[in-house]
Amino acid sequence: MKIIKFGGTSVANAQRIEQIANIISNYYKNDKLVIVVSALSGVTNLLEKCGNDALTGANAYTISLKEIEEKHFEIISKLVEAKNRSEIAAKIKMLCNEAEDICNGISILGEYSARSKAKLLSLGELMSSNLISCALNHLGHDNIWLDSRNIIKTDNTYTSAKVDYTTSEINAKKAFENITRITLMPGFIASNAINETTTLGRGGSDFTAALIANFINAERVDIWTDVNGMLTASPKIVSSAYTIPSISYEEAMELSHFGAKVIYPPTIQPAMEKRIPIMIKNSFDPEHTGTLISETSEADGSNIKGFSSIDNISLINISGSGMIGIPGFAMRTFKALSEADINVYLITQSSSEHTISVGIASCDANSAVQKLNEEFEIEISRHKVNKATSENNLSIVAIVGDKMKHSVGISGRAFKLLGDNGINVRAIAQGGTERNISVVISEKDTKKALNALHDGFFLSKYRKVHLFAIGLGTVGGTMLDQLNEQFEYLRNEYSLEIRLAGIANSRKMLFNEDGINLATFRNDLENSDIKMDLGKFVETVKEMNLRNSIFMDNTASADIAEIYKPMVELKIPVVASNKIMASSPLEKYIAFKQAAKKNNVMFLNETNVAAGLPVLKTIEDLVASGDKITKIQAVLSGSLNYIFNNISETVSFSEAVIKARELGLTEPDPSIDLSGLDVRRKILILARTSGYNIELNEVDKNDIVPEKELQATNFDELLKNLEANNAQIENIRKDAHNSGKKLRYVAEYNNGKAVTGLQAVDSTHPAYNLDGMDNIILLYTRRYSEQPLVVKGAGAGPGVTASGVFADVMRLANN
Repeated sequence: MKIIKFGGTSVANAQRIEQIANIISNYYKNDKLVIVVSALSGVTNLLEKCGNDALTGANAYTISLKEIEEKHFEIISKLVEAKNRSEIAAKIKMLCNEAEDICNGISILGEYSARSKAKLLSLGELMSSNLISCALNHLGHDNIWLDSRNIIKTDNTYTSAKVDYTTSEINAKKAFENITRITLMPGFIASNAINETTTLGRGGSDFTAALIANFINAERVDIWTDVNGMLTASPKIVSSAYTIPSISYEEAMELSHFGAKVIYPPTIQPAMEKRIPIMIKNSFDPEHTGTLISETSEADGSNIKGFSSIDNISLINISGSGMIGIPGFAMRTFKALSEADINVYLITQSSSEHTISVGIASCDANSAVQKLNEEFEIEISRHKVNKATSENNLSIVAIVGDKMKHSVGISGRAFKLLGDNGINVRAIAQGGTERNISVVISEKDTKKALNALHDGFFLSKYRKVHLFAIGLGTVGGTMLDQLNEQFEYLRNEYSLEIRLAGIANSRKMLFNEDGINLATFRNDLENSDIKMDLGKFVETVKEMNLRNSIFMDNTASADIAEIYKPMVELKIPVVASNKIMASSPLEKYIAFKQAAKKNNVMFLNETNVAAGLPVLKTIEDLVASGDKITKIQAVLSGSLNYIFNNISETVSFSEAVIKARELGLTEPDPSIDLSGLDVRRKILILARTSGYNIELNEVDKNDIVPEKELQATNFDELLKNLEANNAQIENIRKDAHNSGKKLRYVAEYNNGKAVTGLQAVDSTHPAYNLDGMDNIILLYTRRYSEQPLVVKGAGAGPGVTASGVFADVMRLANN
């Protein structure tokens, strides 16, 4: 015998009932079936509204009752032939009249007792089960209707009644002794010893099905609902959640108790007791395999089965030195809460016995604090125990899996994922079975936490990273174009999905949690109505609160560098091609680096020097391995190298500058390159990365062009000044050429002194054959004292710089 339960959405209308008739047809013809049904979708809520409206004295309940009646009559008109409608129509009308009588009584007496509520709410299942029984008979599935109240007996709690298992089992065995093909009965409802109607609590139709299965030793329980089984997380919170094919009773119980609403928690116990499998299926997608709940779950390569959460939690804390070593405090705590009818979701106590914390529903927080302060009134007055306190706006997130007990490092990994995303854990609880690890966090972090955990334990097909980018010029725009080109490759080869969550330029900004289209981001930003505001940019990033976020700066703006510290304080790592922060005054730079370290996030600025060449990472690795940088020689400006490689008798200095600017090799303002400021910043960054604390004003320079002539208000004015220096630069070039030398703008750090300037180098110098826009860096160390470690390659250009930024983003994404 099989028990089949159909939920409210599965029987919501005539079309859905026709669908369940098709589902029933797919069971073997010789199967004996017990069908349990819920009220039609929305009817229980309407009946509850009727009771509440009646209590206020308003007659609005008559409108809701009319809606309920019409909902049922509409199905009758579509599924039952006109000549056969009178009996079922009369039954529905009688039940609606009974509902109206109950509401009238509530209104007159001004009292809405648990007994009245149970009686009123039970009518939803009585209407639906009678209607569906009649409809199935007309659709070719002959069945008999049984009243659950004659089988399942309970105490007098009425609205969440406790089942009398012994009596109910006797009744069930007798009722189903001579069962034919199909029996149909209402879920949710029962009765007490004197046959008063009681209910099993919201969601109790699942429980009804499991109880009947237990009483008659059914082969299986099939619960048909509106989702494809139990999922690894709530799909409303974690978009990548997927169906769990197989799960143990214990795992299912843990997930359902902690917010997975697919199955009513008490349902599992009766089935587990008799080892009866439960299959959860989707009536909207009957071909889907669904979830099988049984003794053991099939191996799927993961130690974690799923994640769930409960919102609106408060953490009640009781502490005090008078608790240490004194027995009975925990007992008194739970006794006080029990007497106040307060359910405890989570318990944790430090080994010092100084503090007890309990997680409860926020609606009970004030009552809990009051009751505990009353219980410990004497101890509080003697300053042995502090007054109970309440922390609100919290959530409990649960990590569930049978195999966690035999796996080392699950907790550590979970806490690292939460910590990396800036999520503070307020309390932790783990049972002796190690099947459930529960953490209490801020409610605002619930979505981020569930997604981070789901991604981090490889339960998501793709690990999602959220990128916030400012600066969409030659480097920033090129980097996003490269990301667009690589998007599918990263998904397929790295299971990585980098979403562009926010972008901005100097005029506008745009945000989208689901990702801005990488193919159209320029137009999308141009069409945005949001004006650029740095403060609002940071605030929006904070409010979005997305896991695995990265901030990327591809500007040359000092203002943008100012938001690095707020970003790392949000636990968001920073990637920057912008050199401003790394070359800022030492005190400011150190404060930022300390903030990043304190918040355990990275600052990656590889492209600050030599575009995409791995210079800074190489120095960091050398220093970390115990080596010491003693001297640095470098040609660090790809733009200046290009300029001095291209000037000749036919190409003047100013013409070479124009060409370099057109190719995107210089800064937007070429005077930065020509002044040597860019190179000074780079040698400063190299020295600081090597462990030397120097300031920018300590880097000496030899000017290419007099500084006053670089202080132009626009490029045309600058160009005019450069043209005036063409002859002088040509003389310098000619002298070098006649001596068999080439012009290179060289930076050097040695013995605590940094200097930059134009030099004529001969063929023995490593920079002599430096082509085009190439850079070269010679690192002399204690280990590389005679022959330096040389890094050489393209050191300018939007493509190579963008690829370096991309590499930094990937380094963080894979961290």
